[in-house]
Amino acid sequence: MEQLSIIFKTCLEVIKNWWWVVLPIILWRPILFLWLWWRRERWWSRQKMILLEIKIPKEVLKPLKAMEQVFSGLWGNLYDPADWWEKWIDGQQLFSYSLEIVGLAGEAHFFIRIPGKSRNAVESTIYSQYPDAEISVVDDYTKNVPRDIPNKNWDMWGTDYQLLKEDVYPLKTYAQFFEESPQVAKEEKRIDPLATLLEGMGKLGPGEQLWVQISAGPITNEENNFVNRGKKTVNELIKRPKKEEPRPILEEAAKGIILGKPIEEEKREEMLWPEMMLTPGEREIIVGIENKIGQYFFEVYYRFIYLAKRDVYFGAAKSIPFGFFSQFNTTNLNANKPWSKTITKIHKSWFLPLNLIHSRRLYVKKRRLFRNYTKRLSPIYPKDGGTFVLGTEELATLFHFPGRMVAPAPSLSRVEAKKGEAPPELPIE
Repeated sequence: MEQLSIIFKTCLEVIKNWWWVVLPIILWRPILFLWLWWRRERWWSRQKMILLEIKIPKEVLKPLKAMEQVFSGLWGNLYDPADWWEKWIDGQQLFSYSLEIVGLAGEAHFFIRIPGKSRNAVESTIYSQYPDAEISVVDDYTKNVPRDIPNKNWDMWGTDYQLLKEDVYPLKTYAQFFEESPQVAKEEKRIDPLATLLEGMGKLGPGEQLWVQISAGPITNEENNFVNRGKKTVNELIKRPKKEEPRPILEEAAKGIILGKPIEEEKREEMLWPEMMLTPGEREIIVGIENKIGQYFFEVYYRFIYLAKRDVYFGAAKSIPFGFFSQFNTTNLNANKPWSKTITKIHKSWFLPLNLIHSRRLYVKKRRLFRNYTKRLSPIYPKDGGTFVLGTEELATLFHFPGRMVAPAPSLSRVEAKKGEAPPELPIE
């Protein structure tokens, strides 16, 4: 006991005399986090964001490759990395697009939330591939429901998503749903992954809403090291040996003289060509990864919320978005999975006191998910994380404009009449 007392007194003495050294070390990271959070909040409060609704043409015959070109253009419209001062003093962050497919009482709508200053560039990018589309600024649909959901009149269910494997592995894309060619461009021959979602939204009744949100922020290898991670994974899959540093010429020559055989011959003997021993499945994985890291890529998160008035709430409706996101899953590449941290479901705990506040814990989860959706915040805001990387091909598969055969009227808001200019001979008063 006496030794413990001496140790305790020594520790107190050290803290008393050296607290000014110890305390900053302990508090450095929390203070840095709070500073950055404050600066970012101030910066975001000065940004004007707008919501665009895109009414798509009556007939969409363009291949999905056109939507991939749209995302390539959108990448360049928003990518503007902050320097040191802009990040730590101004609080500047990279902007993200919020791509949203929303079912409101049986009708589906396409929205995209963007910075107001980027409106002209974004509209031009979309019109370049879909000239007959109609784009307009609209009020935020999330403000048409009570802000305190869930409440006595409304209930909700939702989740964020994560990838099952590392994000260098691609999801199933439109190239695997069907092979696009001039013949397959006809929409009646397409197998469109959006059909499941839009069909389900068309069956929603009055008082029911289904919100799907895909946030995508343009990034480069500098922000995420994505390309290097992909190459490392490919090398591991094909069991390619690490590249040796080139040896000095004199050392190479001496080794050739001592061993009695040419240097080139030795290298040929060591070459195993592991690529030649790959199975078709392994080759498909490698091709998929290399294709993904060769595209423009975005930092992404996505989620859905089903909400409705309690008298019409239908819990099984959550199977609509579940079915939509599961279409992009494969056993050998990658898959979407609901994130247990944010899914609005609470499992009973072995720690019995937690079960006494089961309802309260569920309410808090629902409120947090509703807030994050309506404010377009990342899953674990204000912390970083909960995001992953997708390429333009994957984004185009998740969010694109379907033809009438996929989403027949009146389940989708469309442009019914093609706009045209007034004839030049029309008199002007």
